[in-house]
Amino acid sequence: MASEKILNQKKEEVTTLANEMKECKLVLLADYRGISVEDVTNLRTDIRKANAEYKVIKNNITKRALQEAGIDGLDEVLTGPTAVIMSKEDYLEPAKAIYEFSKKNDFYKIKGGVIEGKVMTAEEIITIAKLPSRETLLSMLAGALLANIQKFAVALDQVRVQKEEGAEATAEPVQETVEAPAEA
Repeated sequence: MASEKILNQKKEEVTTLANEMKECKLVLLADYRGISVEDVTNLRTDIRKANAEYKVIKNNITKRALQEAGIDGLDEVLTGPTAVIMSKEDYLEPAKAIYEFSKKNDFYKIKGGVIEGKVMTAEEIITIAKLPSRETLLSMLAGALLANIQKFAVALDQVRVQKEEGAEATAEPVQETVEAPAEA
C-alpha cells in the first residue's frame, strides 16, 4: 500500500494536470514507442516552437486528470507508452508538428486528443493537421478578395472609357454637306 504522503502527492499532480488540461486548446495523446532520444529531442524542440509542451505522464495519472477535467472518451487510447502534448495558445501548429513527425517515424502514432474541449479521434486530428495554417488561410482569403476588387476596378475603368468615348462622339461637330439641287 502506498503511503498517505505519496497518495497526496499523486492527487496534487492529478489536480495540477487537470487544471492545465482545462485551460488548453489542445491535449494530444501519442504513442512514442520505437523512436530514438535524438528524435524525441528534435520533436520537443518543434513542439516548443509551436508554443506547446511535450510530457510523458503515467497513463493512470493522465486518465484521472482527464476525468477531473470533465473530459470523457479517451480511456481506451491510454494504453502503452503515451506522450501528452498540450497547448494553451494554438491547436493547429502543435498538431501539424506531431503529424509531420509521425509521417517520418512509422512507430510514432497519434492516439487521439481534445481540441478546444471536444474529444477527437486520431483521424479527426490528422485531418485538422493537414489544413493550411491560419496565416496561409488568411493570405488566401486576402488574395481572393483583392482579385475581386481588381476585377471590379477594371470593370469600372472600362465603363469610364466607354462613357468618355460616347461623350467625344457626341461632342464632335457634325459636318453636314448640303448638296446643291440638281439642275433639271
